[in-house]
Amino acid sequence: MRRCEMVCVGAGPAGLAAAVTAARNGVDVVVYDENDRPGGQLFKQIHKFFGSKEHRAMERGFDIGNSFLTEARELGVEVSLNSVVLGIYENGALNVMIRDRIEQVKAEKTLIATGASENMIPFSGWTLPGVIGAGAAQTMANIHGIPPGNTILMVGSGNVGVIVSYQMLQAGARVAAVIDAAPKIGGYAVHAAKIARAGVPFFMSHTIKKAHGKDRVEGATIIEVDDSWKPIPGTEKHFEVDTVCIAVGLNPSTQLLRMANCKMAYSPVLGGQLPAHDLNQETSIRGIYVAGDASGIEEASTAIIEGRIAGLAIAHSLGYLNESEFSSQRDEQLKSMVGLRSGSHGEVRAKAKEYLSAMMEEQ
Repeated sequence: MRRCEMVCVGAGPAGLAAAVTAARNGVDVVVYDENDRPGGQLFKQIHKFFGSKEHRAMERGFDIGNSFLTEARELGVEVSLNSVVLGIYENGALNVMIRDRIEQVKAEKTLIATGASENMIPFSGWTLPGVIGAGAAQTMANIHGIPPGNTILMVGSGNVGVIVSYQMLQAGARVAAVIDAAPKIGGYAVHAAKIARAGVPFFMSHTIKKAHGKDRVEGATIIEVDDSWKPIPGTEKHFEVDTVCIAVGLNPSTQLLRMANCKMAYSPVLGGQLPAHDLNQETSIRGIYVAGDASGIEEASTAIIEGRIAGLAIAHSLGYLNESEFSSQRDEQLKSMVGLRSGSHGEVRAKAKEYLSAMMEEQ
């Protein structure tokens, strides 16, 4: 059995931020990721981040990812790719499949930063080739340089939907429309305005009824919904498209946390069933931490800060930071988080996080 001080499951923004922060303070860190390249969602994000300089404003996601990777290498962090964590035992040991072999790993502290998976919605024709998740569309266009189709119907007007719509335009595709069952656009106005200026229409209070085609998508029909989310007959509209892109939210990947018997709590605002965790990102199982979308769906900037807090907490728990050093650095990160959880959207998320923390106190 391999032993180390800290294992991080997931090499996305939260995992890399935690690994770098912990290693910077002297912790021996190993990172496992099931993909063939690290960085998670950062390398899909070609847009510039918002906020202040401390939130990496005006930097593009892939540049932030590259800076994390460079620092991780300089600090001696081991990043093991194509490595799938199959399970976690009661004693905290992990079963890891690394290509064609299985290895057991026992760390003093474990961070679960497994991100999230895309939600899908069932409708007639939803299994046709050409129906694709927004994250997959980002991967094709931004990483591999191949747009998923020529003409796209975007289902979902949240930040992911409007940002990916703009990125599809940049990739040379045409976005026929953005639709959403909600009565108002869910994404930030600055993102929505970009695609509106490009002539992309929004159809709010609409959902997709059917994707048409025999062997692939050749068109799509949408329909208006009433205040009870029920389709209104006679309001159908048809679009000639070859791609239907689904951007209807994310589902936190909490399988390992459930397997570890971490206490879970329901938060619809943050994506569903989530692990209760304290201000240090530690779960109800001592020594197991969580950060990023696995702890609640937010933004990459938030995931990075949560990762830093987890990295500091782990370094402190292992004796690399004294109480004063840890408290001052953690409080600095918490203060930075306040700016990201302000405004109408942010305040709701902040209250949801407070609820998850309160669940820890009820143990």
